[in-house]
Amino acid sequence: MSDAPAEKPRLSDEEMLARFRNSKKRPPCSDTLGMELLAVDQDAMTIRMGFDVSASFSNPTGAIQGGFLTAMLDEAMSTCCIIASNVTMTAPTLELKTSYMRPLFPGRAEAVARILKFGKSTAFMEAELLDPEGRMVAKASATAAPKPFKRF
Repeated sequence: MSDAPAEKPRLSDEEMLARFRNSKKRPPCSDTLGMELLAVDQDAMTIRMGFDVSASFSNPTGAIQGGFLTAMLDEAMSTCCIIASNVTMTAPTLELKTSYMRPLFPGRAEAVARILKFGKSTAFMEAELLDPEGRMVAKASATAAPKPFKRF
């Protein structure tokens, strides 16, 4: 069973995936990163996310600049937190650490994110970013402070 709050009826994994895919209030940063939510497992508190990685994110060597890799990992972890809360909480990041394993080049990438612990005031999460061959490009861990979800 999940440690995540569940004050309203929980959608099925398929319904949650459809909700995110069909959202008309998608953040511009998600579009910039080319994000697509691919899979949700609410019981395991994990998600899988795809990215269409733009050549405009490349450094002089042609590899994607590390800040964009971290942004993709942060996007995956925060989305995982939002889903784990049954879309009742947002997840401002308190700290984030990224380790880079190999370069990523423009094209497709996937992230797998998981919640390690979802408490009342703190959530701990981690994610891996994978290249098209499934090799780990980067790994991140983060701490977030869940807050009630409010749109401005």
